[in-house]
Amino acid sequence: MRSVKRAFAVCLVGFFALSACSAGDQSAVETSRAVVIISGGGAISPFTTPDEACSSEEGFLEAGNTNTAMREYLLSVGKQVYTAPAMVPWGVVADPDPQSFAPFKDCPIVLPESMTIMSGGDIDASGEKLARFITYLNTEYGVTDVDLVGHSNGGLYGRAATRILKQTESPVSVRSLTMLGTPNNGSVPGSYTWGEYTKQDCLGDVFCETFNEQWLTYAAQTDLGLNREDTFKYLDGPPGWNTAQAGYLTDIPVTLLAGTLLTAEGGNPTMWPYDGITSRHSAWAQGVSDEVIPHRTCWEAPLTHSIFVSDAYNQIMNPTTPLDRQSALTWNSEALTRVNEAIDEADTALDRPTRQGC
Repeated sequence: MRSVKRAFAVCLVGFFALSACSAGDQSAVETSRAVVIISGGGAISPFTTPDEACSSEEGFLEAGNTNTAMREYLLSVGKQVYTAPAMVPWGVVADPDPQSFAPFKDCPIVLPESMTIMSGGDIDASGEKLARFITYLNTEYGVTDVDLVGHSNGGLYGRAATRILKQTESPVSVRSLTMLGTPNNGSVPGSYTWGEYTKQDCLGDVFCETFNEQWLTYAAQTDLGLNREDTFKYLDGPPGWNTAQAGYLTDIPVTLLAGTLLTAEGGNPTMWPYDGITSRHSAWAQGVSDEVIPHRTCWEAPLTHSIFVSDAYNQIMNPTTPLDRQSALTWNSEALTRVNEAIDEADTALDRPTRQGC
C-alpha cells in the first residue's frame, strides 16, 4: 500500500480537529453529492473512491467483504461512491492476511489513522473519525452532500458522525441515512456476552447456541470496547446513548433494513427473528423513540447479517444447501436495490408518513 498521493504528501490531522487537508483552492471544487458506505464492528475495510479501488485479482475483494458488492452495485446505477476506511485495532488500514476470510490487497490510497474508524472500539470515537473522513471528502473531492449507508455498527458510526457534523456546523450535509442490520438497541452476541440474553433464549437453536458461545471466547480475547456498548444497558434507557442522539436526525430520512433468516416460534421478540448478529427489533430501532429517529422506513428479508455470518452458519450447521453470498444483507440483490431506492427517494421521503413497513 502507499499513502495518499495528492497535493499533500502526508496529511497530519489532529485527533480533536475536524479539519482535513486541502488539495487546493476550495472555490475551484465543484459541489457534489456522494454515497459513503460504512462497514461495521470488527471490520477491516479500505478507502475507495468512485474511480480507485483495491486489487480485483481472483480471491480478493476490491473494497472488502462488507463493501464490495454494495459499492459495485451503486456505481453501476450511477452513484458516486466512497467507502470509509476501517481498521482493528488502531492504526491505518493494512492488508489482511491473504488466507483470511475475503481479503483485499494493493489498495491505491491509505488514509491517516485520524480519519480511519477503529471498528472494535467506542462508537462515538468511531463517529468522530468518520466525521473527519467526511470532511476530508469535502476538502479533497468537493463532496457537499452525503447519503450514508452503514452496515451493522456502521449505522451507529453514521449516526454519531451526523451528530458531530451538525454540532461543528460542517459544510457537508447528511441527505439520508440507510442502515443494514444495525444494532440500534444492541446486538445479540453483545447482549449474550453481558447476560442480557442467555442460552435459554436460543430455545434449542443449534446455530444460536454455538455461535454465541463461540462469541464469548472471541469477545474475551479481542474486544476493545464495542462489545460492551452493543448492549441494551449502554444504548437504551433515559441515560443511554440513543437518548443523547435526540434532535440530530431531524429532516433526515432513515431507512432500516433487517435480516430475519433465523426464527424461533415464541422467542423473545427483542431477539427473534434475527440475522445472526442483529434482531429485527434492534435493526428497526423499535426501542428508539421518534424524538431520536423522527422519520423511518423499514424493510426485511430472510437474510443473514453478512457473508461472514453465512459462512459461519455453513460451518456450524453443515446444511444440505449451503448459504451463498445472496443470503447476506450486504450482497443480496433485493437488499442492494432497496438501498438504492432509499437514496433515490431521499428528497421526497419526508413527505410520506413515518414508520412505513415497520
